[in-house]
Amino acid sequence: MDLKPRLQLMNWLVSQGLTGLPEHDLLRGFCERCRAQGLDLSRGTVFIDTLHPIFEGRGFLWNDTETDERDYFEYGSSAEGELAEDWRRSVFHHMLEHGDGELQIDLADDASLRFSRLPALAVRGHRQSVAFIHHFGEAGTMGQMDCVYSYWLTRRPDGFGEPGLAALRDLVPVLGLAIKSGAQVDIARTLGRVYLGRDASEQVLRGKISRGVTERISAVLWFSDLRGSTAISESIAPDEIIPFLNDYAQASIDAIHEMGGDVLKLIGDGVLAVFTGADMALAKRRALRAEHRFRLNIAELNARRIADNRPTTSAYVGLHIGEVFYGNIGAEDRLDFTVVGPAVNEVSRIASMCRSVDRELLASSDFRNGLDPAGQRYLVSTGRFALRGIGHAQDLYTLDPGVGADEALAGRYERYLAG
Repeated sequence: MDLKPRLQLMNWLVSQGLTGLPEHDLLRGFCERCRAQGLDLSRGTVFIDTLHPIFEGRGFLWNDTETDERDYFEYGSSAEGELAEDWRRSVFHHMLEHGDGELQIDLADDASLRFSRLPALAVRGHRQSVAFIHHFGEAGTMGQMDCVYSYWLTRRPDGFGEPGLAALRDLVPVLGLAIKSGAQVDIARTLGRVYLGRDASEQVLRGKISRGVTERISAVLWFSDLRGSTAISESIAPDEIIPFLNDYAQASIDAIHEMGGDVLKLIGDGVLAVFTGADMALAKRRALRAEHRFRLNIAELNARRIADNRPTTSAYVGLHIGEVFYGNIGAEDRLDFTVVGPAVNEVSRIASMCRSVDRELLASSDFRNGLDPAGQRYLVSTGRFALRGIGHAQDLYTLDPGVGADEALAGRYERYLAG
């Protein structure tokens, strides 16, 4: 590839990286432009580790022919299992062990058979592979994301040749920089969702990061905590406490997210969440759906934990509705994006009353009154209570006990929730 088209491709990579073109589209555009300029690529693959609670990294793939392979994929930990074995047999593991940044492999050479994936690629007609590892500096590393891995194949019997290799040496680092830029955006979004919540993360990434920037919204408020968690934590081994909390947090968060809610805060074993929208009656029904799904999740979880001879519990849930301030609260250099207001204090107190009245769900009268008549029938009064720190007494409601005892009533309640 001559110098002019090489520079044009570099400019294209920079411009598309700045606009945020998805990584698999970057790779496809790169490979197609290389081929148009005489660099006979038959396959290109790029891997980059990331900072994610589930995935170790992401990969992007391009082929010159149709295959059943995906052009974008995520991979889990390479520390154990089949992925670990595959990694140890990979070209990149070999390169890291030997300190190589580039490795050329003739796929007709029997020595190439010791590397994972290469024998299958040789069968498909590829003839030469060149692999690169482009390392980041310390300041450019985020978690395990410390380099870009890539390998490039050609079907040409004589391989890429020195001009083709020289072009790849110039171009692949620019592609790697563009992909790293996209990966950093993905990491920012992931960290925001994981630590702030889904909607709060989007708000922050759209620029709402100044202290005091809040909006007044109406929201259905959810507060839940575990039943008897302190006693259970004191009775189990220290290394079992975090898995115990994680199991039940997963059960609640999955239910809330599935029904369109946003988890704003984890407070020990407590969960603060909101359900919002123009239709508050629908938001309340979504909160009830989430509470129902939470109970089903707990039942499944407890069955697994009993089978493993591990302690089980249930949870208390308080539901309320009110106007809250939603946004940034804190110091100039340490902010929390959350909700504040009297209604937040009230929902916490409502959840804490569950212990006193021995009910797993309590809802405020404001929550119940906003439901349609069919929904109101499923919430029955537990009495009038003065909540600690709240200046007025109020009626609290719980799910009709018949829902748990009568199969027909339970079916009607489930149909109501689904409606």
